[in-house]
Amino acid sequence: MVFSLSKNTVLFSFVLIAACGKTASVEKSKVESQKTSSGQMADGRQQVEEIKTGAENYEKYLPMLNGKAVGIVTNQTGIVTTDGKTENLVDFFISKKVGLKKIFAPEHGFRGTADAGELIKDGKDTRTGLPIISLYGDNKKPKPEQLAGIDVLVFDLQDVGARFYTYISSLHYIMEACAEQNIPLIILDRPNPNGGIVDGPTLEKENSSFVGMHQIPVLHGMTIGEYGQMINGEKWLKNGVQCKLTVIPCLNYKRDMPYHLPIKPSPNLPNDQAINLYASLCFFEGTNVSLGRGTSKQFQLYGSPDLPNTGFSFTPMPNEGAKEPPLKDKVCYGEDLSEAPKVKQLELKWLIKAYSETKDKSKFFIPFFTKLAGTKTLQQQIEAGKSEAEIRASWKPGLDSFKKMRKKYLIYE
Repeated sequence: MVFSLSKNTVLFSFVLIAACGKTASVEKSKVESQKTSSGQMADGRQQVEEIKTGAENYEKYLPMLNGKAVGIVTNQTGIVTTDGKTENLVDFFISKKVGLKKIFAPEHGFRGTADAGELIKDGKDTRTGLPIISLYGDNKKPKPEQLAGIDVLVFDLQDVGARFYTYISSLHYIMEACAEQNIPLIILDRPNPNGGIVDGPTLEKENSSFVGMHQIPVLHGMTIGEYGQMINGEKWLKNGVQCKLTVIPCLNYKRDMPYHLPIKPSPNLPNDQAINLYASLCFFEGTNVSLGRGTSKQFQLYGSPDLPNTGFSFTPMPNEGAKEPPLKDKVCYGEDLSEAPKVKQLELKWLIKAYSETKDKSKFFIPFFTKLAGTKTLQQQIEAGKSEAEIRASWKPGLDSFKKMRKKYLIYE
């Protein structure tokens, strides 16, 4: 993947969009209310309820699976903690006697160990014996025969809130396939670790790809459940179809809450720092600069042989998630950002600095940069010497329009 968390009685009203499968008409939205309680302890400190993910809100969705043939889209991030025990959702389903029939795995595979962009083959889960269908490579959208016999599909993947993190692209194709086959889809929601940030250039339709399918900014500030509601509501699926969608919300969660991911969402996002810097440093994927693949600090540093030696260097070497890292075996000079303060916006300063210090600027950008940016304008602005403030100002109309559109799909404060 081009590759990341997010007390007073609060009433959350969760709008769960349900739409018809093969028609464009929308059924009345399902509304569920969740109440969270908090108060003051004897010493005056605020007592806060623990965040529960949608998967852990199982009393809401397990009854929907009774007697059904179930398929699941998940990977290593689909975990459930109950009574102090943490297990994969697949194993949890088996223990609850859910009629699980197939596992569908996105980029990086079911166990989450494959390289970014690596071809994942279909296979079988060694623990349960269930068939695993890869949803990466040429088979991004489940085929009708792969969904045959499935009554309901469950989706549980940990997103990181960036347009080019491809789990939301996988969600698009899953929703489209479910709509076309009239199969209900249940999204088990999870907090967005970058949920308080909406920032970056808005994708232009002509630059759509699997690393950016929709006309949204780089950082969308939504949970994957909210995002699914937006895909449905804006009729972004092929021919305007809409899927029968239910979102099982997180409990006790607010958008600006810090959230530590209990398990890394992909091989090259090993910790909170990498997840926070992911969107800002991912632009280097479209340049001749390394962002640390092939090191132990992926998405926490950057460098290249063409940058000046200021005392910091690293050499990318093959490792898990990067069998052939960019600039392998080459000494790269740049910056270590592993201890940098947490960012609260999409930062361009490192990209602009690297461009300005590169000796041969004609080789800095590669065509993939436009797909990541979603527009040709950003590269043109940097090449023209525009300041970060000037570039950020150009994003405002798109950001304002997006924020207005997304309001009706938000579940959390």
